[in-house]
Amino acid sequence: MYVNVRAIIERNYNNYSEIVIQTRTKNNEPIVYELPGGQLNEYESLLSCLKREVMEETGLEITSIVNENSKIISKSEIYKTEVECMESFAVYQTTYGPIDSMGIYFRCNATGQILIEGDGTKEIRWIRLEDLYKLIQDDIEKFSWVDRVGIQFYLNKVGFI
Repeated sequence: MYVNVRAIIERNYNNYSEIVIQTRTKNNEPIVYELPGGQLNEYESLLSCLKREVMEETGLEITSIVNENSKIISKSEIYKTEVECMESFAVYQTTYGPIDSMGIYFRCNATGQILIEGDGTKEIRWIRLEDLYKLIQDDIEKFSWVDRVGIQFYLNKVGFI
């Protein structure tokens, strides 16, 4: 099973709510819209992975993550472990399909200049929630099969749907 983190990077611009989406351009994968994020490396913390993936794919630096202060770390000398627990925005799990994966969505803010092309991404941009809603309604298949549910969940939670 793959474990992923996904960033819902938010901002208010000219009195419109926007988030960042990008186009996936990895070899042998369909060209679709997605949220920034990716797979955790072994023993990598969720937030470290989120920050790394956002920087690699978009050029943006995460400045805040909703509920990041909820994080608690537990260490055990007996078991030689360290475990972190925190609140996230949402979690997904594939229940059928070609890839067994689960992921965690985090709402966050970021700063910096968006790259023209990132690691496996292009057309990285801010999109108004109104336009995002129309785009996903017009053709849901234009979105990554993982992120379409996260975007719908987000739009519902912020009262847009």
